[in-house]
Amino acid sequence: MSGFFGVASKQDCVFDLFFGTDYHSHLGTRRGGMAVYGEKGFDRAIHNIENSPFRTKFERDFLEMHGSVGIGCISDSEPQPLLVRSHLGNFAIVTVGRINNMDALVKDEFEAGTTHFLEMSGGSINATELVAALINRRDSIPEGIRYAQSVIDGSMSILILVPGGIYAARDRMGRTPVVLGRKADARCVTFESFAYLNLGYEPDRELGPGEIVFITPEGVEQISPPGSETKICTFLWIYYGYTASCYEGLNVEEMRYRCGDALARRDDVSADSVAGLPDSGTAHAVGYANSSGIPLSRPFVKYTPTWPRSFMPPTQSKRDLIAHMKLVPIASLIKGKRLVLIDDSLVRGTQLRGTAQFLYGTGAKELHIRLACPPLLYGCPYLNFSRSTSEMELIARRKIAELEGEVTAERLAAYTDPDSAEYAAMIEKIRADLRFTSLRYHRLDDMLEATGLPACKCCTYCWNGKK
Repeated sequence: MSGFFGVASKQDCVFDLFFGTDYHSHLGTRRGGMAVYGEKGFDRAIHNIENSPFRTKFERDFLEMHGSVGIGCISDSEPQPLLVRSHLGNFAIVTVGRINNMDALVKDEFEAGTTHFLEMSGGSINATELVAALINRRDSIPEGIRYAQSVIDGSMSILILVPGGIYAARDRMGRTPVVLGRKADARCVTFESFAYLNLGYEPDRELGPGEIVFITPEGVEQISPPGSETKICTFLWIYYGYTASCYEGLNVEEMRYRCGDALARRDDVSADSVAGLPDSGTAHAVGYANSSGIPLSRPFVKYTPTWPRSFMPPTQSKRDLIAHMKLVPIASLIKGKRLVLIDDSLVRGTQLRGTAQFLYGTGAKELHIRLACPPLLYGCPYLNFSRSTSEMELIARRKIAELEGEVTAERLAAYTDPDSAEYAAMIEKIRADLRFTSLRYHRLDDMLEATGLPACKCCTYCWNGKK
């Protein structure tokens, strides 16, 4: 994933930009960047943050950069922001999203006269550079944004910094949030709504799907109105969104309490305590414990000073190592206990397998796993929140393949129904493989009810394959 933050201020914006961008560090651990415009024109800094946090890497830039408008980005993929010189003028750009038809779009660009793209170390093209090229196909930045979003297969939210302010555009279907904040002498735009709270901003509003605005210190001008259809990523609430943020008016922490409550109301397990797998599983466990009456405990704690989120590193072995090393067991709360352990999701199964092994190794009597979302059956075509390169990396898909052999779309659909025999067989396969005492997933209908939103506004593709 990636996250961005932008500021347009009557004063120097770098303080707000630095800390607002840093508040997106949970969304990426590979690249960080800031760009500002001031008396000396554009200034930009990009650093690798894989082995050092954003604040440490950008401390010198924080002191040396100056400008009244700026944008920043935390990314787990391409370096951003990019500085662009074009017939539309000079601008800086950051993006959040995914492009599925990159090869076709690059081919079209070459045929239209684009001479080259810079190749990144992995052999791929920087998606943000391609978005900039698409925007430059038109006669104005707003027209270019509309064109880029119309031809991109996937999802793309965009911030563009120009000397007079910031263009902000939410992706066409509103899969990721773009939120506005305001204070007396400045306006800001952010992915995570909590990122401006400690900087003195008040909430303004969220952009609608496909909406484009131009932000200055004095206010926000609507360039293109929002579309009528929203498909916000429901996994934001379940896993990768930050607990203090709100999307579509619903707070992440509150949503997770609701999910835990719904899990408990459908459960009849007898246990000594309920625990959440930190961090995102903790709030789900609070909701479960409050509803079930089973005491909440912390049989393991996370060592946070040096370990990043475990889904970020590029290799599975490193992800597993981080997941193992940062969780420290408390033996007296585990030995001889029947534990309900709640996690946000089960993707490949490797990390939860390791967690189960050390809980059993520490003396747990029973281990009842509860997941706060349905089984993941489809790879996300809209956002890069997972590093899975194949749907067969998903443990649920592997178990279906063991049951079915060759899996057709029609047969796969049967496994999305929590009341079907196929679904029950899949769950039992996963449970037996990972050696859990019992295993239950959140039902999709219960999860959607917990949002309080119309189901048609929520993207659920990774669970049921419906776009």
